[in-house]
Parts: sequence; C-alpha cells; structure tokens
Amino acid sequence: MAYYRQLGKIPKTRHTLFRADSGAIYYEELMGEEGFSSDSSLLYHRNIPSALVGAREWELPDQSLTANAPLLPRHLKLHGLFTDDQARTVDAVTGRRLVLGNGDVRINYAWVGQTSPLYRNSTGDECVYVEDGSAVVETVFGALPVAKGDYVIIPRATTHRWVVQDGEVAKLYFIEANSHIGPAKQYLSKHGQLLEHAPYCERDLRGPQEPLLAEGQNVDVYIKHRGHGPNGLAGTIHLLPEHPFDVVGWDGCLYPYVFNINDFMPITGKVHQPPPVHQVFEGANFVVCNFVPRKVDYHPDSVPVPYYHSNVDSDEIMFYVDGDYEARKGSGINKGSISIHPGGHAHGPQPGAVEASLGMEYFNELAVMVDTFRPLDLGEAAVKSDDGQYASSWTGGRWNND
Repeated sequence: MAYYRQLGKIPKTRHTLFRADSGAIYYEELMGEEGFSSDSSLLYHRNIPSALVGAREWELPDQSLTANAPLLPRHLKLHGLFTDDQARTVDAVTGRRLVLGNGDVRINYAWVGQTSPLYRNSTGDECVYVEDGSAVVETVFGALPVAKGDYVIIPRATTHRWVVQDGEVAKLYFIEANSHIGPAKQYLSKHGQLLEHAPYCERDLRGPQEPLLAEGQNVDVYIKHRGHGPNGLAGTIHLLPEHPFDVVGWDGCLYPYVFNINDFMPITGKVHQPPPVHQVFEGANFVVCNFVPRKVDYHPDSVPVPYYHSNVDSDEIMFYVDGDYEARKGSGINKGSISIHPGGHAHGPQPGAVEASLGMEYFNELAVMVDTFRPLDLGEAAVKSDDGQYASSWTGGRWNND
C-alpha cells in the first residue's frame, strides 16, 4: 500500500550504521518489489535476517488441479468441507484446501482452530478474507488483530503466522496471487493516493501499531515458493537460529494492512451498475470485488437484479458470505457457497428472480467476487464440494448429457 508509515526505532539516515544503546549493530533489510523499482520498506533487525542453520522439504497441501470439463457453471458448498471439531486441529498454513487455481491466482479455504507455524509465501501477495471468527496475524512488521469482515493484505515474502485463541474457530478465504495485490488502479492518483471517487480511503486501512519482538532459537519458517511441483509450487522449511520477529523498527510504503468490508462505500445508480463499481483490489490478471448491503436502482422501470451477461474474457467466482441473494433464489446457493460462472457461458438470475426483484429498493447481501482473465481449474476442495446440480438451475432440473 503506497503511503508512508514509520514504526519503532529507525536511524535518521537510511543505509547508515545503526546501533542499540548497548552498542550492538542493528541489521538493515530492504524489502522491496519489482527489483528496487517499486514500493519498499526498510526493516531494522536485532539479528542477521539471512541466517540459516538448516532446511528441509515441506510437502504442500494438495495442489492438484482438474479441468472444468465439460465446461459448466458450478455451485460449491464450502461449509461442507470442515466441521467445528475438525477445525480445532487445522491451522491457516498447513490446513488450507485448494478450491480453484490457474497460473495467476489460487483460491483456498479453511476453518482453523490452531495457531499456524511461521509462514512466508514467496510466490505472491495474499489477500485473506475473514468470513467468521477472529485471529491475530503476527508479522515481522507487527501484529494485526482481525475479525469477521476483514480483508488482510500480506505482501509477498512477509514472515507471519495466524494466532487463534483456544476454543475459537476462524473461517478464512485465501486469495493467493502470483503477483502483487493492491487497490484498483482507477481509484489511485498518479502518485498512489486513493481518489475522491474511490469507495474507500486511507483512513479505512489498519496497519501494525508497534513492533512485535519475540525470543527463540532454532525456529521453523514454512516457505511456499516457485518450484517443480503441481502448479509450479514447492515447499521448504527453513530453520533459523533466532526468532524472525526481531525488528525494532521500520519505515516505508510496503507492509501488511487490513480493510473491513463494512467500510466499503457502494456505488449505486439509476439503473443496474456493472460489477467493476464493486471492485476493491486487483492483481495481475484478476480483480477482487465485494457486494455489500446497498440501495438499488431508482429508475421507475429498473430491474434490480443483474442482467444476463457473458463472461467473454473471464471466469467469475462469487463467494456468498451473508444476507439474501436475490438473483440466486431457487439455485440452492446460501452462506458458504461459491458459484463458478466460467467464460463461455452466459449467466444471470435464476428463473423468477427478475420478477421477484421488481420494486425492491435495498439488497441485503454480502459477497466476495474474484474475476480472473485466464480459466480456472478445480482444486480438490472444489471437486469434493460441487453440488452437481447448479448447471440445471435455469431450466428447472432438465438435463441431457447426450
């Protein structure tokens, strides 16, 4: 997020000798994007950040993908993948399950009741939506308390862990990029400030408030990185001689932050507005939108639910979080559902939804949408949770495979 912040102790001049009161040297680390050509921060460590004393392979959770063939719209019931009892043994790093993926983005899901190991995703930024529950995301930049409705943006290669209190269960929706994730470019000035027409602003974003220091020796950090495994991914566990949470201060424009979906100001109009007005973040070849409770169209002949549309260039993935979904009445979709509307298939409201929406003035719905510009394949969690019936929901159950 390209606006400057400073936490903790830093020297007056960058790239100069910086000592503790004891005389010990603090070690400066530049964490920067795009080869010194984009946003960066300077972190000051008590220990050498490159130090390693061991390494071993980490077998990632199942990363296999299956083609969406034959091409179909699909309904996934994610809440059937976990139970509360199962969640108490699951953590947000080793327990996330792959739902959908392509070369640009992977969508994972998990119910977690265990604190995760320390983790670093070196393939891209992560945008994690907290569907329910609460946790603390501890990072080298500081801690971020998160709860229901929060998006957490975690820059690539940020060492962090998800801390869950005993007895709590957090339901997490992971959007893992192979790129960086940030606000939509149409909301930003040429210098990176969120503009007046943007549906949120910098004061809505929460960053770490103070450095997070921890002690410990021989500490494991789980790393997801590029390799020769499924999806071009591999895993390694680095053994560090000292705990990586040793940053006494940092400054810059690159750091993790939180945005709550309830602070999004929906853009509405006289007639139905297209999905880009709901955009909140973007990465390379995908966008993230959210649909929040809002007043709807006020033209006297308006049709509040969406018109039928063809995703000529993208797959549309809608995660239904809360409320009532007027356009999907009769489809079986409910809280915890994902609808997959692939490119090549015209989709829109289920039968009767247009008529039922006429005269409505307000929609009470909450959903997170990811649109991708390359086709998505099905992860093991999608195969497991597919209801197998959604494609026939526009025709009253009639289906012919011949």
